Amino acid sequence: MGLRIEIFLLSICIQFLIATAQTNARDLAALLALKDAWTNIPPNWGGPDPCGSSWVGIQCNNSRITSITLGSTGLTGQLTGDIAQLSELQILDLSYNMGLTGTLPQSIGSLTKLTYLSLVGCGFSGPIPDTIGSLQQLYHLDLNSNRFIGSIPPSIGNLLNLYWLDLSNNTLSGTIPVSTRTTPGLDMLVKTLHFHFGNNQLSGAIPSTLFSSNMTLLHVLFENNRLTGSIPSQLALVQTLEVVRLDRNSLTGSVPSQFSNLTSVNVLYLSNNRLSGPYPNLSTMNNLNNIDLSNNTFDASVFPSWLLNFTSLTTIVMENTRLYGSVPGALFSLPQLQTVTLSNNKLNGTLDVGSSYSSQLKLVDLQNNSISRFTLTAGSTIEFILAGNPVCTGAGGSNTYCVTLQSNSSLYSTLPNNCNPSTCNSSQVSSPNCRCADPYTGALIFRAPSFSDLGNSTTYKPLESSLMDCFQSNQLPVDSVSLSSPTKTTDNNLLISLEVFPSGQDSFNLTGISGIAFVFSNHTFKSPSTFGPYYFRGYGFYYLAEGNKSSNRGVITGAAVGGSVALLLALLAGFYAFRQKKRAEKADRVNNPFASWNPNTTSGGVPLLQGAKCFSYDDLKKYTNNFAEANSIGSGGYGKVYRGTLPDGQLIAIKRAQRGSLQGGLEFKTEIELLSRVHHKNVVGLTGFCFERAEEMLVYEYVANGTLHESLSGKTGISLDWMRRLRIALGAARGLQYLHELANPPIIHRDIKSSNILLDERLNAKVSDFGLSKPMGDDAEKSHITTQVKGTMGYMDPEYFMTQQLTEKSDVYSFGVVLLELVTARQPIEKGKYIVTAVRQRMKRDQVIYSLDEILDPVILGPTLKGLEQFVDLAMRCVEEEGARRPTMGAVVKEIENVMQIAGLNPNADSTSTSTTHEGDGKGKHPYTDDSLFVYSGTFPLASN
Repeated sequence: MGLRIEIFLLSICIQFLIATAQTNARDLAALLALKDAWTNIPPNWGGPDPCGSSWVGIQCNNSRITSITLGSTGLTGQLTGDIAQLSELQILDLSYNMGLTGTLPQSIGSLTKLTYLSLVGCGFSGPIPDTIGSLQQLYHLDLNSNRFIGSIPPSIGNLLNLYWLDLSNNTLSGTIPVSTRTTPGLDMLVKTLHFHFGNNQLSGAIPSTLFSSNMTLLHVLFENNRLTGSIPSQLALVQTLEVVRLDRNSLTGSVPSQFSNLTSVNVLYLSNNRLSGPYPNLSTMNNLNNIDLSNNTFDASVFPSWLLNFTSLTTIVMENTRLYGSVPGALFSLPQLQTVTLSNNKLNGTLDVGSSYSSQLKLVDLQNNSISRFTLTAGSTIEFILAGNPVCTGAGGSNTYCVTLQSNSSLYSTLPNNCNPSTCNSSQVSSPNCRCADPYTGALIFRAPSFSDLGNSTTYKPLESSLMDCFQSNQLPVDSVSLSSPTKTTDNNLLISLEVFPSGQDSFNLTGISGIAFVFSNHTFKSPSTFGPYYFRGYGFYYLAEGNKSSNRGVITGAAVGGSVALLLALLAGFYAFRQKKRAEKADRVNNPFASWNPNTTSGGVPLLQGAKCFSYDDLKKYTNNFAEANSIGSGGYGKVYRGTLPDGQLIAIKRAQRGSLQGGLEFKTEIELLSRVHHKNVVGLTGFCFERAEEMLVYEYVANGTLHESLSGKTGISLDWMRRLRIALGAARGLQYLHELANPPIIHRDIKSSNILLDERLNAKVSDFGLSKPMGDDAEKSHITTQVKGTMGYMDPEYFMTQQLTEKSDVYSFGVVLLELVTARQPIEKGKYIVTAVRQRMKRDQVIYSLDEILDPVILGPTLKGLEQFVDLAMRCVEEEGARRPTMGAVVKEIENVMQIAGLNPNADSTSTSTTHEGDGKGKHPYTDDSLFVYSGTFPLASN
């Protein structure tokens, strides 16, 4: 009887709520479901009526929700299938919320009125659903900088109104889809202006049918993929092209002669491929500003004379392209020329710059050629690099141009506007107008700037002005902007740190922040033409709560009714949960071998734990928000890893085995007993475990900055210079030494690799993932263990693979491969080449370690690369084929310490500290805004334009 009364009252409350709301009931239900799936929602999302209460980021039309714009608001969680119920939705922008994870629901294809979809800089994963091709009205699709995998859905070819397509900076694979008689393809997108597919793993040839003369493309960005085959001549049919980036693939064959028809192209990057044939003749492409043909195998050629007619050229990069003969002095008089890079060729004779060189010219890099003589007018400020030429032998080696190395970072920063900077508290910054405030921070990444002189302050004034004009024209509360630290990344992108300061208050509210984010995500902001296409990455902010709306009686009434409904639902749910919990506890006592274990005793055959806690299933379910996909941070054959938060705020990582991979209770006890004894600052610590309801879960400390592999590949945006890499190598070596020599019993890890070395907030290395580890037994067993071969290809000890005899030297071999990764930033097996073999062959051929320059990571190349020879020598001794010839991990630690001393580092000092601040906490800068963490060289890792 009581239950019937509760249900009756509940139905009355719900009917009253629907009757008084301004939001369509179906839309309201969908949005409330999304709200339940998200955390860190805007504070004013407490009212029951989104349209009537003006929820942040929600726009309505006649009670229907038509727009959700919540860029950079700190959301975490996942985008559930409930989004499909918002049938009138036209705009969905959740960009710059890295905590939004999980997969895109297939049901997103039901949003047939959607015109704008932007999820830039989130953490979405899994495949892009093919139902996205059902969004016939879509004109803007931007999924840049996520973790999408799988192939590009051919159904995107159905989006005939699409003008912006950006899938960059993901892990997409497979071929580029083109249409057939039965399937659509990207060649159908004749209205699209932007093909942005860079920094993925796309493979196969670029289809010849992808391009046609009726296309209107401006940008074709395919850089840093795994594309093979020749460049299709049909690309030259697209006469509207302005930027072409095909660099860092495996393209072969010659550059099509038809390229000369692309007379509107101003940026052309074909570098780091396997192009061959005659040196390309681009003599009619007279709008070129920036050209890079480096690291190809064209036929030997004299310096191309057609370049001398290009008066708009600012940047010429033709490194390692088999050029020979003399460099014409007329080259340096091109009026806009800023940078000339012709290193690693066979250029010879006299380098005569003359006296009429361009006033813009800043750098001429001719390293490793055959220049025998050099003349330059006194007083020149041009930086010349001639190291490795005959002119630098003997007494000539003391000249500055023989030792100076290029700097690709700039000290530029926006200056105060005729005022003295204010002294601010720790969380605030003095703006260009000398007001203390909490800025919204981020980075602008330009994919094809036409200039290369990063130090010219006049270059950035138009950018600052256009930013302010855009903010003001969109009526955003912005007082001023500050640009700083322009740098070239390894991807040939230009990264500029940006701070946006609020007007009239110390901090932005969430409405202001999402408005600024929307300006960047939908490219309302148009950058000056010299900067080219861009994308934005939002970082940290501190926000004020929205204005007080207590006078709105409708909101108060709605909130009261909503509270009553919530109370009734809570009572019903509580009763149901109580009954379910009792049933579960009864089942647990039957199925859980830990059920009778008292963690305060050590009897009864239970595991002997040292500091590890036994968690209940319900606790871990609560700490991970019901194992929400939003909290999934990794996966493998064992199952998934989830991020969780303990009641005291401590972050944890929960490794949850999938049902098919479960061990028996005894084996699981043995594993946690082993891991609970591992306590070292360079080994990820076991916090606890759970063994309930047929679940096996291990709970570890959470490590903030991801894996070493992610940082080396550029996915995290953290720059690892030589000094940081030495510290990481030492930390990982010490962790492994501890496992081999000090753990009780000693442990062979068996799966050492860069993705199992984690980096904490101070970039300290921590060895992780002991799923394949084996304890060493008594002295008789310590020599080897006969066991089934397990590990990861590329890292696996060949002796162990052949004999099935596992020793601690197998870990040493794997660690040697990691050391080679640290100096090359290459995967162990990349494009069919094994890193150990490549380095070994190179050293045998040249007998000089510095001849490895062409396969070393460019990020670490520089004048202060001390200890490299010793480091590479150590790595090669670790990967000796015979285990007996490899050093122990104790010896490895000592040798890395010696290398660090050679490099001028104290091996006992802590790693570089970085201030880690989560979005919205307002305490200092986001760690990625620490300029020293970025790769100063030519491009950028984690986001997109």
